[in-house]
Amino acid sequence: MKNIPWWINEVVYQIYPKSFKDSNGDGIGDLQGIIEKLDYLQELGITMIWLSPCFRSPMVDNGYDISDYRAIAPEFGSMEDMDELIREAGERGIKIMLDLVINHSSDEHRWFIKAKTEPAYREYYHFLEGDKEPNNWRSIFGGSVWEKVPGKDEYYYHTFHRKQPDLNWDSPSLRREIIDMVRWWLDKGIAGFRVDAITFLKKEDFSRNGIPDGVDGRVDVGSFGRDVEGIGDYLSQLRKEGFSYRPCLTVAEAYGVKEENRKNYIGDEGYFDLMFDFEPTELDFEDTWLHPRNWTIREWGQQLMKVQMETQPYGFCANFLENHDQPRAASKYLRGNAHNPEAVKTLGAMYFFMRGLPFLYQGQELGLVNFRREKIEEFDDLSSYDLWERGLEEGMDPDRILAMLNLRSRDHGRTPFPWNNDRYGGFSQVRPWLAMTREYPEANAEAQKKDPESILSFYREMIAFRQKGKWKDCFLLGSIAPLESPNEVIAYSREYGNIRLYCWFNLSDKPVEETIPGDFSGEGKKEEDEGNPEIWHTGPWPRISGEKVFLAPWQSLILRR
Repeated sequence: MKNIPWWINEVVYQIYPKSFKDSNGDGIGDLQGIIEKLDYLQELGITMIWLSPCFRSPMVDNGYDISDYRAIAPEFGSMEDMDELIREAGERGIKIMLDLVINHSSDEHRWFIKAKTEPAYREYYHFLEGDKEPNNWRSIFGGSVWEKVPGKDEYYYHTFHRKQPDLNWDSPSLRREIIDMVRWWLDKGIAGFRVDAITFLKKEDFSRNGIPDGVDGRVDVGSFGRDVEGIGDYLSQLRKEGFSYRPCLTVAEAYGVKEENRKNYIGDEGYFDLMFDFEPTELDFEDTWLHPRNWTIREWGQQLMKVQMETQPYGFCANFLENHDQPRAASKYLRGNAHNPEAVKTLGAMYFFMRGLPFLYQGQELGLVNFRREKIEEFDDLSSYDLWERGLEEGMDPDRILAMLNLRSRDHGRTPFPWNNDRYGGFSQVRPWLAMTREYPEANAEAQKKDPESILSFYREMIAFRQKGKWKDCFLLGSIAPLESPNEVIAYSREYGNIRLYCWFNLSDKPVEETIPGDFSGEGKKEEDEGNPEIWHTGPWPRISGEKVFLAPWQSLILRR
C-alpha cells in the first residue's frame, strides 16, 4: 500500500450481542449489557468493537435476516441504546463497527412485502416466472435456492434461507437505498463495517444447471454465485459513494475470491480495506462438515503463509482464529490440548503477530472450548440442522453426524459469555437462550482476571506489547516472510527498517530444535541472564546456542536480529 492507513493501529473485538451480557433478565444479551462491560474491553486493550447484527429482524438466522436497517431489534434495546453505546465506547477510546448484511434481507422487510404488488420494488429482488424451479442449485442452508411465491407461477431467489431473499444489485434504486443507509450510519458515528457474504452480490446465469453433488440432485450454490464477473461495478459504487463518505474501516467476508482478483478487493484502490480469507479455516473438512479430513500443523502454517504472501503486495490481512461462524479455536486447532493454557497462549501469539489487523472473538481471550451436545434438538444453528438432514438423506449414522456437529457447529462460538462461576455464568439471572458451555465454572472472566498466569492476562499483555511495545512499528507495518521448519512449528520473519524479527511458535507437545537464519549475529543470553531485551517468549526461558534455538513444548519465541 502506498499510504499508511489510519486504522492500522486498531485491535478489533467481535461481539455476538445475543450472547455477550443480558442486562434485563430475559436470557438474551443486549446493548446495555455491552455498555456494562466496556471497562472490561478497555482493560483488555481492544480499540474497536465489531457488532454482529443488532438490526430489527425476525431472527430466523439470528439477525442476519434484517427487516429494517435503520432500527434496533427490540430484544437488543433501542436506537437510544445504540447512541449511548457509541458515545460511551468513544469515551474509552473504542470505536464501533457494524455487521452490514446487504446480499439479502428478511422476507419481512417492507421492500420485499411491497415487491409482491408494486413494480417499483419488484426490481429490488430476483423474481422469475414459471411453473418449476429455474435450476438445481442448493442454498447454503439446504433445499433449493428458489422459493415459490404463494398463488403465483413465479419464484424468488435466496442464497441462504428461504426467508432471506437476495437483493438485486442490478437495480440502481436498490443500490441508492443501501448507500443512503450506509451514510446514515456513518453520520451516527459508526467507524466501520464488516460486510457479510459480499461475493454473492452478482448472480450467474440462472438458466445454468450443475452436476449434482448429493442425493438430492442439487449442486452447491457456491459453485455458481461467488465473485462473478461484473461484481466490481457494484462494489466500486458502494465504496465511492458510501464508504468514502466518511473515514471508516471496511472488511469483506469474501469467500471464493479468485487469487487474480484479490488486488481488486483490498488496498488503496480496492473495494474494501481488508478481507477475511477462509482457506486456512477449512482445512479440516472436505466439501461439508460431514466429511472431516486429517491435517497437520505444517499444512495449516503453509496455508496461513500463502494468504499472507498473496495479500502483502496489495494490502494487509484481516487475521482471525474465531468468529460467530467458527468453532472455538482451542478445540479446532489444538485438539487434545484444548485445555492446556500454554498451548492456547502460543496459538494466540502465532496469529496475533502476523502482518495485518488482528480480530478477536468474544471469549477467545479466555481460551473457551467447544461444548458437547447429546441430541440435535440441543442445537440452534440453521447450518447444523441442514447438515443433520443432509447426512440422514445420504444414509449416514446419526451418531456420526452428531459427532461432526459437535466439532464444527456454528453454535460453539455463540454460547453465552461466562463472566463468573454463577449458575448461568453471570451472563443472565435466568436460563439463557442457548445452553452454556460446560467449562464456564472454571473458564470465566472473573477468575482469570485475578490470575496473572491466565490466558486473559496473557492476551492483555500481548495486546499491549503489540500496540505499545518496542517493536510496535515492525508488528504494525513490517513485511512478513515464511521461515522453514521441519517441526510442528509455524515460523515467520517480520521486517521494518533496521528491525528484523524471527518468530517461532511450537504447536506441539514435544521440544524442538530450530535453525536461526544465517544472517543472525550474536549468541542469545543464557538462562541466568533473563534481561535480554531482544527476546520475547512464552513458557520457560529459551535456550539459544550458536545458530540453534531450542523450544519447549507449546512455546513461542521472537528474536530480534
